[in-house]
Amino acid sequence: MSKHLFIKQAAIEAGFDACGIAKAESLDEDAAFMQHWLSEGKHGEMHYLARNFDKRTDPRVLVPGCRSVVVVLLNYFPEDLQPDTAPRIAKYAYPETDYHSVIKEKLASLEALITAAYGPESVASKHQHRFVDSAPILERRWAQRAGLGWIGKNTLLINPDFGSYCFIGILLLNIEVETYDKPIPDRCGTCTRCINACPTAALESYSMDARRCLSYLSIELKDEIPETFQHSVSGQILGCDICSDVCPWNRKKAHPHKHPELKAHTGILQWSQQDWMNMNETDFELHFPHSALRRAGFRKLQQNLRLGKKKQNPEDNANTENEQA
Repeated sequence: MSKHLFIKQAAIEAGFDACGIAKAESLDEDAAFMQHWLSEGKHGEMHYLARNFDKRTDPRVLVPGCRSVVVVLLNYFPEDLQPDTAPRIAKYAYPETDYHSVIKEKLASLEALITAAYGPESVASKHQHRFVDSAPILERRWAQRAGLGWIGKNTLLINPDFGSYCFIGILLLNIEVETYDKPIPDRCGTCTRCINACPTAALESYSMDARRCLSYLSIELKDEIPETFQHSVSGQILGCDICSDVCPWNRKKAHPHKHPELKAHTGILQWSQQDWMNMNETDFELHFPHSALRRAGFRKLQQNLRLGKKKQNPEDNANTENEQA
């Protein structure tokens, strides 16, 4: 069996939904685009994006000896959704367990299968080589180059079999394979639904101003969301799925995952607006010890909750201000 086929089958055995393999090389076009994007300040307070630039755009610099980039996808679209009256949480954060640990465990299993077949020298021994949204590497671009989808106008990877609700994992190998997967064509066509639906006009065609994105504003921005965007929060308290929810590919292809490790937290599926408002920091620590909600933290969630309540209850808010006056 070829290395190419063995690795892809091993990825499925390890629990992933799809796998592609790309040749490790410099991403020159992405480097030029990213330099311009950073120079315009569109990364906001995510200063880490400007660090380790050479590593971010060339995996051979990140991991010396790297020859192949193995990319895996894990569908996370949930079987059940939040109540319409609940504050909105992005679907990736539904699971009880943070997806980082889930994918890292599966990547470790995949690596074990590869090293058993091709020896420990097939992976870097002195460098970090398993990545899940936590290192200077352009995951979506490598997924695109590995034939797993195209990067849509909303800047997300869109897989033709299950849409954009998928986690991306990366394993860098020191071995070459007989053949590499080829990118598939962009299938967004003339559709601009994601751009039109974005409440803060964060999207341009195939580009995003993170400073305007609700995901950035509700998680990465440590201060309260600026007043300019508060009217657009729409009850979002962590992340945002608006541009994904309107995407025709998701409407047609997104289907519930079959991964018990990604079981949705019962509180996220059942709690009302008032339940979230009544939560204190002790409750947060008790109910969400391993959740991706911890990325934002209790205080940031509370800030976002107050904005959502203000938007939903403008008369109550006005009455409160009058009483205080």
